[in-house]
Formats: sequence, C-alpha cells, structure tokens
Amino acid sequence: MQIWHQSFTVLSDLGAYDEALRKHFAKVALPGTSISMHGMRPGTYRTNYPGNDIRHAALQHLHSLQFIAAAIRAEREGYDAFAISTLPEPALTEIRSLVEIPVVGYGEASMLAACQTGRRFGVLTFIDELTELVEENARRLGFAERCVGARHVGFRFDDVLAGFSDPAPLIDRFLAAARRLLAEGADVVIPGEAPLGVLLAANGVTEVDGAAIIDSLGAWVRQAEALVHARRAGSAVRARRGYFNARPDPRRVEEIFAFYGLADWLN
Repeated sequence: MQIWHQSFTVLSDLGAYDEALRKHFAKVALPGTSISMHGMRPGTYRTNYPGNDIRHAALQHLHSLQFIAAAIRAEREGYDAFAISTLPEPALTEIRSLVEIPVVGYGEASMLAACQTGRRFGVLTFIDELTELVEENARRLGFAERCVGARHVGFRFDDVLAGFSDPAPLIDRFLAAARRLLAEGADVVIPGEAPLGVLLAANGVTEVDGAAIIDSLGAWVRQAEALVHARRAGSAVRARRGYFNARPDPRRVEEIFAFYGLADWLN
C-alpha cells in the first residue's frame, strides 16, 4: 500500500520536523504500508513558517491548488490513497470529487478518532487565526455538538520547532493549555497542527488527567489504510451524486490547469 502524504510546509526547510515525521510514520503504519512524504514547492512562502499565509482564507485558498495538483498526480502515479496532512484541510471536498482513490484529512480523521475515544473534544492550535476555521470545520463535518471549541495553545511555531531539541518545557505548556480545555468540558484533546502532534507523539504524550490526547497523524494513517482495504474488497469509498461529489471530466480539469499556466503541476 502506498500513501501520498501532503504537508502544508516546505519539508526541506524543516529538518527536525521532517525527520520526526519519518520516524512516526514508520512506527504507526502497518507492515507493507509505504508513506511517501511531500511538501509544498520550495519558495512557496517567504520564510519556513506557513502560518503567515495560511492564517488568511484567501491565501490558503490559493495555496490549495498545490494540494489539488498533488492529488491528481498521486492517482496518476499509482498511489492507493492521498492524505492531506494539515489541520486546515485545504480543498478536501474538492479533491475527493476529482480522484477515485481514498482521500483522508488530518482534521477530519482526528475528530473522528476523538469521537470514538470520548464524548467531547477540544482542539489546541499554535496559529491563533485557525481557531475560527477549525470550529467551522467541526460544524461542517457534523461534530459541533461534540466539540467544546478550538483555542490557542499559548505558544507559536518557532516554539514547537525548538521543542524538537528540548521538548520538556513545551510539553508542560501544552498540558497546562489542555487542562484549560478539560475545564470547559473536553475529555479528549486534539493537539492541532501536525508539528505539535508529532512532537507530542514522539515523546509519548497520550493523556492528561485521564483525558485522551489524539495522535492525529496516526489517526489519518489508520483511516487511509482502512479505506484502501475497503476499496480493494469492493466496498464503495465515495458517493458520486450531487454538486459536492460528482466528478468533472478529467480532460476539462487538465484544460483549466493549462489555461492558468499550471499544466506542469500535474506532471
């Protein structure tokens, strides 16, 4: 089984995060599952920090073209599944309408896992502006009644990167923020963006005061594997009826990418 992992970061800019991802995928994937890591194109952002862009809805929408092109490439190159490995899940619905292979989202998989683990969950993000989007995604996915809300964790991206070499202080700050979510009624905590999630998982942080902490990366890996196995067994993995699900003519998709000067993104 081959899964295409698509990050919202330029992985070559983030050596410690890149290495932590590889180790974690090797730990959580089933024998025979190969996860091929892909990031955004070099030069996508002004710095190694995507948050300056993706905190804006319009810029996130523009960058989502890379995810759409990557999913089409993944299917053409024979991958069994495509995984959007970022909390905002850009173009998740649109991508599912464009390809036949299973498509999983980091946030959706985390919320599904949270609902299977406890009664009510909360999300902690290090990009403050994403809290509004995460709560909207929970509503869109039908999880609003199970979600106590999304909150800023109290530190930033650079703090998380520093935590890969010195994790203890960051973990303490995360647990303090998690306890505030527990006071709001959560019994499951989703640690937001993938860099924070992999740092916690790598250090064995799985619970706080009896509340579960979701391994979001592990959640999407397990969901992708399950959907691939279901598809191989002949089960339907996607509806094709209605505005959001019907697949457009792939030739027209190619024409549109060419019109916008992006034909090479599909190869």
